[in-house]
Amino acid sequence: MVLPIVLLKLTDWVWYQLLANSCQRAARKVRNYGSPKPHQLPQPPSFPNITKCELNGRKSHTLVCDIFGGLLRSNSVFPYFMLVAFEGGSIIRAFLLLLSCSFLWVLDYELQLRVMIFITFCGLKIKRMESVGRAVLPKFYLENLNLHAYEALASTGSKVVFTTVPRVMVEGFLQEYLDVDDVKGTELLTYGHYFTGLLSKSGLLMKHRALKEHFGGRKPDIGLGTSSLHDNLFISLCKEAYVVNKEDSKSNSSTSVLPRHRYPKPLIFHDGRLAFLPTPLATLSMFLWIPIGLVIAIFRISVGIFLPFKIALFLATCTGLNLSVKGLDTSTKSDHENRGVLYVCTHRTLLDPVLLSTALAKPLTAVTYSLSKMSEVIAPIRTVRLTRDRKKDGETMNKLLSEGDLVVCPEGTTCREPYLLRFSSLFAELADEIVPVAVNTKVSMFYGTTASGLKCLDPIFFMMNPRPVYYVEILGKLPKELTCAGGKSSCEVANYIQRKLGDALGFECTTLTRKDKYLMLAGNEGIVSNSKRKN
Repeated sequence: MVLPIVLLKLTDWVWYQLLANSCQRAARKVRNYGSPKPHQLPQPPSFPNITKCELNGRKSHTLVCDIFGGLLRSNSVFPYFMLVAFEGGSIIRAFLLLLSCSFLWVLDYELQLRVMIFITFCGLKIKRMESVGRAVLPKFYLENLNLHAYEALASTGSKVVFTTVPRVMVEGFLQEYLDVDDVKGTELLTYGHYFTGLLSKSGLLMKHRALKEHFGGRKPDIGLGTSSLHDNLFISLCKEAYVVNKEDSKSNSSTSVLPRHRYPKPLIFHDGRLAFLPTPLATLSMFLWIPIGLVIAIFRISVGIFLPFKIALFLATCTGLNLSVKGLDTSTKSDHENRGVLYVCTHRTLLDPVLLSTALAKPLTAVTYSLSKMSEVIAPIRTVRLTRDRKKDGETMNKLLSEGDLVVCPEGTTCREPYLLRFSSLFAELADEIVPVAVNTKVSMFYGTTASGLKCLDPIFFMMNPRPVYYVEILGKLPKELTCAGGKSSCEVANYIQRKLGDALGFECTTLTRKDKYLMLAGNEGIVSNSKRKN
């Protein structure tokens, strides 16, 4: 009985806030309509642009700012609430948040935030928010950093961020990627392991008040914000104040975007399904596309399962799938009659072996460390599980090579960004007929990989993209003198192929492994125990 009463009170409070504030603003507009303005309102002080900020000799200085409108090129908070709602909650929660756009525009900023916070966080697990903050949001924050604001932030020795959005949405990124010393944001009320969707007793954070409480009588050296009245009040409490103009960020987008090579920390791993920043219009487009995309995905997968390679490729191409093949050499064959060719692929999605088989127009066998039952059922090629026992896996692959051509992805897991993980050297010990294959993908709506979600949906999400692109480049057979048969060690062969594939794709080679990826994104080693599999 407690839960219905709580929900009833929450609903009553939300409607009261909506109606009271809306009526109050409407009455104010009617009262002021047509009345002459007695005098011109005082203009806020004019502060110089952030590009005028001197960056040298700032290591002893303290900078304060907000992440939205200050560090980021856009001050819109909706896309980041949508990311939390979709990735941390569910598609239903995301749809409710989208529906709220129909009335959010009539509310003031404070009430807009309260509504978005309630829809996004009510009943959300704290653990899910931590996962989204660690694995999903950093990518979108980095891609939207303002170059000039970041340079000013990086030049100072002490950094404090004040923001009205929930602290849990930004703290992890700010401290891990930007080395921010302290983050002050709106605190949320929790119950057990869940958020209630309500604010704590302190309410929404008021930046200028929080700044005074944090620094006392001392003034921070640099304040960074927008040209809005609220931010003017905030940054006027600093010794120096600079503004980031929204118009400048739009008109000079190429000069205000932080390039990838200047990221404070390389973005190698990230999770989540959405491949785009979910603004209201983009999110609406996604929901309109989902029913169509689901039908197209089922069609693409079905033709791949039941039809010959050439016909399946033709029909899939008609639906928007783009398979680009380079360096195709159908004459590649093993010199040993009883041994197949070993194709060594970079790993972007679970469909890598399938698309390679389609490009070669011949059946291949793929080995994998982890594959869902659903993916095994719908796979149009033969798949075989490996056990992570080096001896057993070596015997399995040797047997498969004696039966025909084999595909292996020695990274052991997928990577979305332009990096190659460390290659396992086991494949180099088993075959001398090795063909490196560079594989890359491009999507516009959904990622076809996940570390913490349902892997059985990976192929469906990839095929739901309007125009997914797959790039396959077959580099040609490795010369015998560069294999183990030519006197090279298995590690030397693996590292050479990794560098060769990296050069072909323009990717950077790393020594990171599957374990590193899953520890960062999912908090585990990415291994499913046999007992869990059986259950």
